Amino acid sequence: MKLHLIARGKIGRSPEAELVARYEKRITWPFKLTELPESGGKVSDPLTPHRTVLLDERGEQLSSEELAALLGRWRDDGIRETRFVIGAADGHADDERDQADLLLAFGAATWPHLLARAMVMEQLFRATSILAGHPYHRAG
Repeated sequence: MKLHLIARGKIGRSPEAELVARYEKRITWPFKLTELPESGGKVSDPLTPHRTVLLDERGEQLSSEELAALLGRWRDDGIRETRFVIGAADGHADDERDQADLLLAFGAATWPHLLARAMVMEQLFRATSILAGHPYHRAG
């Protein structure tokens, strides 16, 4: 299954960009990063089955193991792609939330977009490591 991170704005050259790149190299599953303009722009809907996960303050707080189990289940069910979407500064529209397969939150705090990207990447690496039986998720 392909993991696809979709985010508003360009990450540019920053410490967060270095973290994103580091985790991208370590994720063994197929991966794609799409940067959209700050406003407007949508990712085209391929004909392949996919799931959409919106990073949203109102979302569920899953443990790393729970996220890994969910991704593993979707993969095993034949889902071809899972999209993790980081919205614009104002968040996601109500219709986007309604259509998402999962709203996911990284705690009750609000996170800057650049940190949210790095956090998503780290959790994707951790989840794929858990599914591969790698002890990384225990390394703190």
